[in-house]
Amino acid sequence: MTADRSAARGVERRSREGAARVLPAKRVAAGPARPAAPAPARKETRTRRSGPLGGPRRLHDRLQAAWDRPLTAYYLILGGSLLITVLGLVMVYSASMIQALRYGYPSTYYFRKQLLAAAIGTVLLISAARMPVKLHRALAYPLLLGAVFLMCLVQVPGIGETVNGNTNWISLGGPFQLQPSEFGKLALVLWGADLLARKSDKNLLIQWKHLLVPLVPVTFMVLGLIMLGGDMGTTIILTAILFGLLWLAGAPTRLFVGVLSGAAFLAFLAIKTSPNRMSRLGCIAASDPGTNDQCWQAVHGIYALASGGWFGSGLGASMEKWGELPEPHTDFIFAVTGEELGLAGTLSVLALFAALGYAGIRVAGRTEDPFVRFAAGGVTTWITAQAVINIGAVLGLLPIAGVPLPLFSYGGSALLPTMFAIGLLISFARSEPGARAALAVRGPGVMSRTMRRFVKGRPSGKR
Repeated sequence: MTADRSAARGVERRSREGAARVLPAKRVAAGPARPAAPAPARKETRTRRSGPLGGPRRLHDRLQAAWDRPLTAYYLILGGSLLITVLGLVMVYSASMIQALRYGYPSTYYFRKQLLAAAIGTVLLISAARMPVKLHRALAYPLLLGAVFLMCLVQVPGIGETVNGNTNWISLGGPFQLQPSEFGKLALVLWGADLLARKSDKNLLIQWKHLLVPLVPVTFMVLGLIMLGGDMGTTIILTAILFGLLWLAGAPTRLFVGVLSGAAFLAFLAIKTSPNRMSRLGCIAASDPGTNDQCWQAVHGIYALASGGWFGSGLGASMEKWGELPEPHTDFIFAVTGEELGLAGTLSVLALFAALGYAGIRVAGRTEDPFVRFAAGGVTTWITAQAVINIGAVLGLLPIAGVPLPLFSYGGSALLPTMFAIGLLISFARSEPGARAALAVRGPGVMSRTMRRFVKGRPSGKR
């Protein structure tokens, strides 16, 4: 009896377990099919929303993806330089109209000259952007020899002209003048990049003598010609270009420090032996014009910036340009920009220069061509260092060096080589890995076809 009861209970238990296994299968088979995809999607959405750092992370990922696109540097250089030049033309007209009227010229006198220089510079920019790298390298030696020859002519009595105490100009007839030292910056960049690239191809840059000779002696010769005219500001820019090229060439720290120490010693002697330069050095962070108004320009530059506020007094409404601020359309145009456009305007200018410099660094860092790396790094060092020196002087953080703000200040001699250098960067950015293929895809009819598809895809009531 007991065995029979145990066997019956085992059969009953096995039958219940089988039913439990069979019933869910029947329900699933008999019921409607349910998609399983929406549940994980809802869970993923809730996870993304619930994370406190989800928004910043997505923003960082989008910015990183945009930065990694092959045409990012190309658009940053082209758009940034275009915006700086156009805004510079507007500010040159606003800052120079009173100065022109004081000298008996029409109010648009300086603006028309700057507009003509910008038009010629645009042709140079487009030409440089379309030139192959071989042609850029072929221009290095002729441009250097031409710049040195013109700088020698400046020192010939009757040919060179003195402007604001510096003899670095050649008259071209009428109101037009040429400053050869501005073209010396471009010449040093191209010649130095070609020289270092040829030595890099032969694996000679590991020797210190090939790093220094003949790059440093030729640069010092050019610096000497410029210092004969008394232009300390341009000398500083050329020295910065030299250090940038040595840094990109991989100069060891001790060699770099040695050259820097020698340049600093020579700069100290040049400043110590000139009362004018000593007075400029004493005007750093000055809040009073001082005796004999030696810090007049520095102090009134601060006044202009301080009176601008957040959004400025309005375009054309500057008070300092009415004779209070010397050189309002050249060296101190950034101060007039701060007075008329306020902090928003000055920060916009700084952001454009930062984007331009960052794009130049990307071009120099991503290429495998030594010449492109050295040339892009040299141009970026040139424009960035000159912008920092000019803006630092206006803010009272650096001595007044007398250098214009690149692409922004008045001066055709400074604008033309700078726009050619921007064309170099554009040409190098177009040759980045993937950039040439991306530009080839974008044919002339891409924009029109895209707009036609967009219009056809919209409802008829929204066309």
